[in-house]
Amino acid sequence: QVRLVESGGGLVQPGGSLRLSCVVSGTIFSIYAMNWYRQAPGKQREMVARISAGGITTYADSVTGRFTISRDNANHTVYLQMNSLKPQDTAVYYCNFINMWGQGTPVTVSS
Repeated sequence: QVRLVESGGGLVQPGGSLRLSCVVSGTIFSIYAMNWYRQAPGKQREMVARISAGGITTYADSVTGRFTISRDNANHTVYLQMNSLKPQDTAVYYCNFINMWGQGTPVTVSS
């Protein structure tokens, strides 16, 4: 059974940082591109960052230069380092590959 388990969300002040983690089990992690999505209240889910199996990264314009996606194939984990956080980054963040989703981890950016 494939499982994706996110962690690392929380409450942070504007300008602060958080590091999200997503541990994947039940599949061959290294062959898949991995994505981070987010969904803010009342808005559609949007892709934030993607990392290919070979390590090529792409980002939404809104997070470029502030967020960094990375992966650790040995530990079946994908990370999202989020710096210079803004209130508009407030959302539930989800880990994804193909049609598999985690349960999400909430991020709130507020003073």
